[in-house]
Amino acid sequence: MWSSLPSFVAVYPEILLVVVASIMALADRWVKLKDVFAWITIATSVIALIMVFAVEGAVFGNSYAADTYGLFFKMIFLLALIMVTLVSPGYNRMVGIHFGEYYALLMFAVTGMMLMASSKDLILLFLGLELMSLSVYVLAALLYSDLRSLEGAMKYFLLGAFSSAFLLLAITFLYGLTGTTYIDVIAKKVFYPGLADNTALLLSAALFVVAFGFKVALVPFHMWSPDAYEGAPTSVTAFMAVGPKAAGFAAMGRVFIEALYNARVDWVEYLIPLALVTMFVGAILAVVQTNIKRLLAYSSITHAGYAVLGIIAASREGMAATMLYLFLYLFMTIGAFSVVTLFRQKDFLGEEITDYQGLSKTHPWVALVMLIFLFSLVGIPPTAGFIGKFFVFKAAYEAGHHLLVIGAVLASAIAAYPYLRIVMLMYMKEPEKDLAVNVTPYVFAGLIISVVGVLILGVYPEPVINFARTCCAGLIP
Repeated sequence: MWSSLPSFVAVYPEILLVVVASIMALADRWVKLKDVFAWITIATSVIALIMVFAVEGAVFGNSYAADTYGLFFKMIFLLALIMVTLVSPGYNRMVGIHFGEYYALLMFAVTGMMLMASSKDLILLFLGLELMSLSVYVLAALLYSDLRSLEGAMKYFLLGAFSSAFLLLAITFLYGLTGTTYIDVIAKKVFYPGLADNTALLLSAALFVVAFGFKVALVPFHMWSPDAYEGAPTSVTAFMAVGPKAAGFAAMGRVFIEALYNARVDWVEYLIPLALVTMFVGAILAVVQTNIKRLLAYSSITHAGYAVLGIIAASREGMAATMLYLFLYLFMTIGAFSVVTLFRQKDFLGEEITDYQGLSKTHPWVALVMLIFLFSLVGIPPTAGFIGKFFVFKAAYEAGHHLLVIGAVLASAIAAYPYLRIVMLMYMKEPEKDLAVNVTPYVFAGLIISVVGVLILGVYPEPVINFARTCCAGLIP
């Protein structure tokens, strides 16, 4: 028995997260100082992050591979976990959800994401997706005394269940055609004469588009997103906006770029109209929002439209551009939500856009930090957001999707308005009230990481884009 242990080295990071999360969930009853759970989560995440760079190999009959593609996404998931954990203690204490199960659920969700990123078998990919989804559903409903939280979580759960059904149907059709659920074998069998144009394969690809469209909130599969983002605790919303979305794109890379690359003519045609509609609908609906969490929810939808351009390019450069975009998106999105958590008080939500009026005069450093994140979300140089858009637009253009890129640029122009409206309120209006700011050392550290990431990667993104190119080099057959 003991001789078989080395074969599990590849999944040591996931095992570490599951073991620590289970212990924290059980120990919550006896641990009085809840901040201990935040410290343990951060320490465990750092150790797991080091481990993912050190382990390699395949386990479970080659259904799980600790390859470089999975490594890149695991880096995103674990960084998101660290940064969200830094935001959580002060905010969670304020809203009454500061307990061990919260951090345990975050770690279980990240474990599911890591399984998705390293899956070489569609069954394992589905299991990882369900572990992630079930954990996030519970996290979204933690503010159960708030009807908005319950409503958003219920919509998320019901539509997520529908998307899981579509995913199982897609896997079933693909298994019926190829006789396997192994991604490497599927990639080879798609070469077989007549299979690439098989109606069942096209239907399977369409079902995959629908399933992943729900997970990354592409229009028209985005309906759960605004309500779930608004109702969930803001610390959870920050996590939802980055982790599950990146995991969805990791799965799309495995399925579309690795498994179904040779049928790309068809699934690309499915994704193009979805990307275009997603960018415009997200941008237009963000304009009319008055709640900043709903605004950032529609912003997240728009950014999903940008990120999918790299998948549509169906090339190594395109996949690398999407991976870079998701890495940069991590810093600006969690940073923006971190600022939102600063204003939460016992009797004050601090979620209305008008609450930011005159912020530069009452809390100039908070306004400056928010300005940096908003400029990055717009895509103004020299922030990370500009670099991310540049590479995904470039990849799509080089793949011949010129009109799609023109549409993306127009959508970006529309999407700039709601962000710049907040900037105008912060810097060009007089404050109507002096908001209290709840800054803890944890949040301060998280904001520093986010600001440094947005500014440094906006000027010097070469190491990350080169690393992304290396990581996805073996993805396309």
